[in-house]
Amino acid sequence: MPHHDLVVIGAGPGGYVAAIRAAQLGKDVACIEQEPMLGGTCLRVGCIPSKALLESSRLYEEAARGWKERGIVSGKVQLDLSAMLQHKQQVVNTLGGGIDGLFQKHKIARYVGHASFDGPQRVVVAGNDEALPITAEHVLIATGSSPASLPGIELDEERIVSSTGALSFFEVPRHLIVIGAGYIGLELGTVWRRLGAQVTVLEYLDRILPGMDAQVAQQARKIFEKQGIRFRLGCRVESVQVNRKTCEVQIDGDEPMQGDRVLVAVGRRPNTDRLGLETIGVETTDRGFIPVDAHWETSQPGVFAIGDVIGGAMLAHKAEEEGVACVERLYTGYGHVNDDAIPGVCYTEPEIATVGKSEEALQEEGTAYRKGQFPFLANGRARASGQTDGFVKMLADERTDRVLGVHIIGAHAGELIAECAAALEFGASSEDIARCCHAHPTLAEAVKEAALAVDGRAIHF
Repeated sequence: MPHHDLVVIGAGPGGYVAAIRAAQLGKDVACIEQEPMLGGTCLRVGCIPSKALLESSRLYEEAARGWKERGIVSGKVQLDLSAMLQHKQQVVNTLGGGIDGLFQKHKIARYVGHASFDGPQRVVVAGNDEALPITAEHVLIATGSSPASLPGIELDEERIVSSTGALSFFEVPRHLIVIGAGYIGLELGTVWRRLGAQVTVLEYLDRILPGMDAQVAQQARKIFEKQGIRFRLGCRVESVQVNRKTCEVQIDGDEPMQGDRVLVAVGRRPNTDRLGLETIGVETTDRGFIPVDAHWETSQPGVFAIGDVIGGAMLAHKAEEEGVACVERLYTGYGHVNDDAIPGVCYTEPEIATVGKSEEALQEEGTAYRKGQFPFLANGRARASGQTDGFVKMLADERTDRVLGVHIIGAHAGELIAECAAALEFGASSEDIARCCHAHPTLAEAVKEAALAVDGRAIHF
């Protein structure tokens, strides 16, 4: 019977990174993954393929539109959707092979199959042939999450799809109905709008991007509507039926809507069923999450959990940070993740990025703050590139000037937010950012100007 120092269940961003870090610390590590490819949902059917399609669809739209005012006139541009999907898969395969190489380099034992507990320190891998029991000093659960649906809606991944199915349509939908106005729905809606689909987004709340700074979300909606995405807010979807090649969405108190594809993007649920948690006395919450303490340990000593299965922000980079911190705490005595400094990015056009607390959250908790805001319209690099939509918004403590939150909507916001996350991590003030020299001309100057604006002294606006 194989025995290891650490067994990691799940090879997504949290699991494979934790396994590598533990191996770097000299431990005998094994990783169990039921999919043939390492990398988890993020790599196979999530973050990476969606970004590949977002980038390809952006290039297609720009090529088709041209830039006449800048001296660029394009001819007839044709879409080869098959080639675009093939490129997406090639990116996935290359990165998956890279992780496999990292496992070999660090001598991490890999088991293919479904893992379940059979008592403390004992995991059984159910593969193609027979069940293989494995023992370990410690076990780390990193099984991630799966797309959630709604009552009355059954996903068939052909007409009624999750994010997985929406990554592989064999033809551009005529009318794509997206249920849910969060990150996933807006990103994939953007992909297919660029490629020629009519896109309608249905949202139960009266706003898009729930949980994001309201001012940023409001600006995003205006921009997306100008791009052609339609929104119906405050509507409750009751069911979806497929009639031959048509999908009919039933909406409470309103006329039904018809389209040829429906994307259900209403969140994700943790993959905690079939893990045999009852054999080790670990109970989940009513939503299926695994409770852990401050060091990611479950109620069963020696069993840990990270990432989507423990709740919080369901983000790949959060899982990575928790995976590293968990094994470092276990084997070196120290490991920490600052949940207030975890950025979030929506890769639409323009991008939307956020870190720290929103203005609404600060108001709700009664924290006195000052706000600085700077538009990309007044930024030289944004003007030169023709990407002037959006702004940078910085929130700082009224008394100490410590940065509490930064929210950006604009070109390359996902890259610009890194500076802001570092500022929050190290307890920087808006004055600290304002005094840092930023290269000119760059989009990052908008961050500096927003920091100056906190004190009412922005130079260029």
